[in-house]
Amino acid sequence: MKKYVLWSVGSLLTTAGFGQSPRLLDPNTLGWFVYTGDHTLTPHWAVHTEYQWRRINWAPQQQLARLGLVRTLSERVRVSGGYTYFQTHRYGRYPTVPNRPEPENRFYEDVSLDDQLGRLKFNHRLRLEQRWLGSRANEGQGPVEAWEYQHRIRYQLSGQWAVQGPTVEDGEWYLNAFDELFIGFGRNVQGNVFNQNRLSGGLGYQFADNAKIELNYLYQISQHATPEPISGRPVFEINQGFRLNVLYDLNFSGE
Repeated sequence: MKKYVLWSVGSLLTTAGFGQSPRLLDPNTLGWFVYTGDHTLTPHWAVHTEYQWRRINWAPQQQLARLGLVRTLSERVRVSGGYTYFQTHRYGRYPTVPNRPEPENRFYEDVSLDDQLGRLKFNHRLRLEQRWLGSRANEGQGPVEAWEYQHRIRYQLSGQWAVQGPTVEDGEWYLNAFDELFIGFGRNVQGNVFNQNRLSGGLGYQFADNAKIELNYLYQISQHATPEPISGRPVFEINQGFRLNVLYDLNFSGE
């Protein structure tokens, strides 16, 4: 599977912006800690909350905070949208952040489709993002001086397999996996439309219908937005490690 993903992504990476230049590879070790919760307001509306604390080589990598509204259209279809604050620290052999962390503001809209095939429950999610990426003055030490606007589209296919019965019940284990592709577009993205790909899988446990925990292996290929300044060669991070997910939903509808 890893070889197939690498081959597929490699095909996407042959772009006009980078031509046939040899790539610079930057392998890193990941440790991502994730909380998500969809808190019910009415039978059709919920508030989405999310926080991610990402470590790389055991040092700070990124932080993410997301808040949104979710609308249930049917038993299978949901749409949502909201705001994301994102912050990136300096890390890796070819850092893109000079000194102090650099911020990013996003708005997002997505649609997701659930389906069931025997014990396998899977989900398609298509997400659009409008991104404002900040850069600091004074060689990375000063305040944010400029914002660059970009678009990005993401497609995620995820699945959950009940281990102990036809469906996942309270006090039972399950397997889960996902693959997500990120593609940038718009005039500021230029040649490197491929942004990243994430492949993950692992084991989950359901304490209750609204409370789960998952421990996953995570494999990420990420392309830097600009080439390495000295050599002019494109930079690809080949990152792998673990992702710990805590999922906890609250019901404020009174039902």
